[in-house]
Amino acid sequence: MLTKAYAAQSPTSALAPHTIDRREPGLHDVAIEILFCGVCHSDLHTVRGEWPGVLYPSVVGHEIVGRVTAVGSEVSKVGIGSLVGVGCIVDSCQTCAACARDLEQYCENGFIGTYNGSSLGGTVNTYGGYSTAIVVDEHFVLKIAHEEKDLAAVAPLLCAGITTWSPLRHWNVGPGKKVGVVGIGGLGHMGIKLAHALGAHVVAFTTSPSKGENALALGADEVVVSTDEEQMRSHAASFDFILNTVAASHDLDAFMSLLALDGTMTVVGVPASPHPSPSVAPFIFKRRALAGSVIGGIAETQEMLDFCAEHGITADIETIAMQDIEKAFARMVKSDVKYRFVIDMATLNAD
Repeated sequence: MLTKAYAAQSPTSALAPHTIDRREPGLHDVAIEILFCGVCHSDLHTVRGEWPGVLYPSVVGHEIVGRVTAVGSEVSKVGIGSLVGVGCIVDSCQTCAACARDLEQYCENGFIGTYNGSSLGGTVNTYGGYSTAIVVDEHFVLKIAHEEKDLAAVAPLLCAGITTWSPLRHWNVGPGKKVGVVGIGGLGHMGIKLAHALGAHVVAFTTSPSKGENALALGADEVVVSTDEEQMRSHAASFDFILNTVAASHDLDAFMSLLALDGTMTVVGVPASPHPSPSVAPFIFKRRALAGSVIGGIAETQEMLDFCAEHGITADIETIAMQDIEKAFARMVKSDVKYRFVIDMATLNAD
């Protein structure tokens, strides 16, 4: 199926109109008209060739919400007209130990990304959501229960939402837990909302005092300016869990010292250069742990979407036209967005 898209032809070229060929739906496939697609920082890293192994032309986008237009004869999960989502994964081996535990993001044979990954049928690339349609195996299609008016703001849940939900759930965040969220951006604002909805006492950490009111509005109970040593000391050894969403290299020791006995800090941002090595002593004397986490499995993503629908949770977004993606990228680099851009794909259809 010939499909309109926006693609980068090289690391130095701007995204521009492009046509891609989507496969016809197979027995277990779902064809989706894309209505909205969130803009993730990973999209920019990929099209600019800042990560290794980028395949061009590159059509990015892995925060996809749309409507089912066709299904294969063996599909039972969704039907024509269903509102659905597609996140960061469109295939995995489905046979390894990780996949058997519904942890496709840790597939031992490597999951297939929604973009820039080998696709079914032997082609050399997968193409993402900066397009008008996509065809995905039903296993990797998520059901959307939010109201249709909220669909644009649901899109970022497919990456920013699950990236923060997965560690919050894995480390049992809930009532009675004191939880810190480092960074108030695309990921951090979702971490605050979700931790609050899970019933935890939430403390937001920021280097910008001006973001304090925003963090409280998102659901934080307290805000700490992380560059203020006195404020940091007042929370020493008191956190059960800290979710660190910052993608820039920074000193982890300052946050590790805030963990209580058996506390864990999980990082979900990948910096361009490594963090300074943390000191060993804070780990030893409080049995603290430093961990990492990446997106989430399909079952976990569905759990997150259902939880968000039940609690009225969506991302805070700014909707843009497909034709304005380069302007959005430039603003995203400057953190000039609260907190996620989402592309209205009707604008691409209008081209």
